[in-house]
Amino acid sequence: MTEGNGDHSRDDFTPQPRRPAVSWGVKIRKKLKPMAPFLGTFRPLVGQSCHQCTPESVGRQLLKNAPLLGFRNLLSVKETHTRYRGWLVRRVCCVLFICGRKVDSGPAGDRLLRICSTDRVKRVLTPQTVAEECGEDTRGILALAEASQSPSLIRLVGWLLLRIFSLMFCSVQVNLRQMVALHRATQQNIPLVYVYIRQGAVDQALISLTLLCQNLKVPYSVYPARVHNRLMRVILQQLGVIFLPDHAATEQEAETHSVYSPVMTSLVGELLMSGESLSVGVCEESGYGGQWLARIRQAVAEGLVPDVNVVPVGISYDCRPSCQSTRPGPGVLSVLRFVLSLLSADERGGVRIHFAQAFSLKEMCDSGKWRVDGRCPLQDLLLPTVLHNRKHTTFGQRDVSWLLPPSFLPELSHSERQLSAALTLHLMHSVTSSMAVMSTSVMSCLLLHKHRRGVRMSVLCRDFCWLLEELLIRRYDAGFGGTLLSVVYHALSVLRPHLLIATVPALGELVVIARPDPHTLLTLGRYGQLLTHVFIAEAVGACAVSALLCEVAGCGGREMEFDVALGQEELTEKSLQLTHLLPAGYIPPCQTANSFALDAVDSMVRCGILVMEEVQRDTPLCDFWKKQGVFSFTSSDDPEHCSDSECEEQDTRSYKLGQPSQCPELLFFLCSLLSVQLRALCWAIESMDLLPFPLTETACVTQLHAHLRNKAQLDRVHHESSSIKLVRAALRTLTDCGVLMEDRQSEAVYLEISPLFLQAENKRKLFQFVSRFLKG
Repeated sequence: MTEGNGDHSRDDFTPQPRRPAVSWGVKIRKKLKPMAPFLGTFRPLVGQSCHQCTPESVGRQLLKNAPLLGFRNLLSVKETHTRYRGWLVRRVCCVLFICGRKVDSGPAGDRLLRICSTDRVKRVLTPQTVAEECGEDTRGILALAEASQSPSLIRLVGWLLLRIFSLMFCSVQVNLRQMVALHRATQQNIPLVYVYIRQGAVDQALISLTLLCQNLKVPYSVYPARVHNRLMRVILQQLGVIFLPDHAATEQEAETHSVYSPVMTSLVGELLMSGESLSVGVCEESGYGGQWLARIRQAVAEGLVPDVNVVPVGISYDCRPSCQSTRPGPGVLSVLRFVLSLLSADERGGVRIHFAQAFSLKEMCDSGKWRVDGRCPLQDLLLPTVLHNRKHTTFGQRDVSWLLPPSFLPELSHSERQLSAALTLHLMHSVTSSMAVMSTSVMSCLLLHKHRRGVRMSVLCRDFCWLLEELLIRRYDAGFGGTLLSVVYHALSVLRPHLLIATVPALGELVVIARPDPHTLLTLGRYGQLLTHVFIAEAVGACAVSALLCEVAGCGGREMEFDVALGQEELTEKSLQLTHLLPAGYIPPCQTANSFALDAVDSMVRCGILVMEEVQRDTPLCDFWKKQGVFSFTSSDDPEHCSDSECEEQDTRSYKLGQPSQCPELLFFLCSLLSVQLRALCWAIESMDLLPFPLTETACVTQLHAHLRNKAQLDRVHHESSSIKLVRAALRTLTDCGVLMEDRQSEAVYLEISPLFLQAENKRKLFQFVSRFLKG
């Protein structure tokens, strides 16, 4: 891979006098020379199912055996995509293309009658229940089950989406190799379930449009919002959209209704038995949407369908559609305003959609490769270390039962709830791993975490190539291709409103710096978040190294010293502690936290930050006979604990920084990837005294967000740590850690600070524990 190393002569960068001013885009094109294509020789195969949880699905090799067909822009519809030719066809080719798409759908028929005849619905539709609940609410919930798909309306909306998306995006790219694998999966006559991470209102529309253009069945989709307008409700129901009932403003409020959950569970079973596909979005912060995965798993467990093929879908944006909200309002005027806000964006970036390999849901749930029992609350894992400095208490798996709250599907047993939560967690990780890294993500990561004070164009191009190679090595796909000139120019064009680009005469080349305003830093932090997932093992290892270096400096009363030896046990312990603080979705449930911590330490060796220190021995390493106790065995009453490793000598390893003069730059870059989340957590801990508890969860998020924005204003630098998403993640961590207690009532969830952390000393210890990983 060719890099722009900035070895051009100085004459190339010297501005010529007496010439008219040119735009920054022309300057970039003059400064950069054409380079060889980035992705001409290697593109990783992404989207393969988990080898550990679904080995049989991997063995089908649906994706691996598919031919290499390249990519296709859905928005570029030509006459060659139709069966007709001619000058008139070229003008109406989009209409002809959509009309030629195959739509397998039909009316709902007597689906509502079948749903009402199921046992779970009969139990709640007693006269007493109907009298207690509002009769109109019950009728509204039953009306949701009448969703169907009209082929003519689907084609009409598909044509409108092509027109609208062509104004919003410059391209919508799909991998044709993945489409071939998806067609092969449909030949198994098993229902497909598409799972994606919720990012905005157009996610589901992009998935449905892609499947329609590829002659695949358009799925029934779950839309977590209520629609009041009658015309909009009719249109959406004819498109197969399942939305919230009128009486519920949120998913949590809808799920607490005694009729809603049984009806939706029966509806999912009926749709799957009819061979229909489903599309489900999962919220990354709260896990909402996981209840629909639990209903799908429940349908398979009850034998309504023999199996279901799950397809993780990764959607990557150059820049997400800029609008005031991620979802339109309930009325027609709100929808029109929402569409206009999408079309009024200054930037027109691209979209890359990846459909991962379909895997068997039954195989994943029956494989038993992940442990869903024996998980410990976060407070049991960390508080003994935080408050009492106890060692070896962090070994275990963090409980993630909050992904499926008790008010959701109360009929499920504890083991079924744990299994559904683990399924949601695994799919969140699979979807994130399937996402392509866009050029704006790479550029935002460099400008925010590596060159915060500005960078020369030649250095920026060199680091762009370096970061691209690193993510390709880690088997993440890039959502772009072409020459260095075109890629850098496109990324800077999309990010232009957030950047300052100028020519410095002293340097003789362009300098790029991010604007220091809060909106810019929040935007760059959001775009560069995916890089944290790519380098999560390295980031955890780097923060562990930084924390140990700070502890050594604190013990000696001096500044951070890089020429010191670090023990493997201490590094693993620090990595494990930080692993437990990570939000959901970074680690799949089939991988233990301890193994991930070991991988984090090993990643420091692979990237050259750490090297193993040579230990001076009195006895050569190969001289087994002179080693004392080399054949000594340890006795154990547990037969499962005995292994051949007990007769091996356990050598304690230690590490040193590989190149103390050069490592700090790479070390601090990796630490900076996680510092955004850790800083938000530290600010949240400091703000606990300022909140008037008890508060509802919604009010707590709002007030805590205001306090974090005030912290960012005082800090004047790290505004990216004050986003609402990080506030929700910090609140979840503090709740799991025992700082806040949940009081789940029928109308809302109330939060209150626990008696243990009413003591200022305990809050100080927790703040110091988290801030250790933030230093450096």
